[in-house]
Amino acid sequence: MGKFVAVARAVDLPPGKSLSVEVGPRTVAVFNLGGKFFALDDTCTHSGGPISEGQIDGRRVVCPWHGAEFDVESGASCSPIAPRNLRSYVTRERDGAVEVEEPDVQA
Repeated sequence: MGKFVAVARAVDLPPGKSLSVEVGPRTVAVFNLGGKFFALDDTCTHSGGPISEGQIDGRRVVCPWHGAEFDVESGASCSPIAPRNLRSYVTRERDGAVEVEEPDVQA
């Protein structure tokens, strides 16, 4: 298991909300779905839109630029305009902090 980085206090990221954070060399979108935290690359695979600014619809997030959809839990593309899945990251809540596992630089 890699190094975890604290990115937010859990109380500051309520259910149905997201935020953009830097984790190592990557910009990552962190989501709270019903009290569970998920993290994905924050760059849409369609045209580079900020996924963290997208509308959350159930388990999906809709890119604010052109409407590409991704599964928040897995990063899987749910629409044909997004050519690739988003990378997902391991998250955990520890001592009231939301933590994201720092990505391997080569991945």
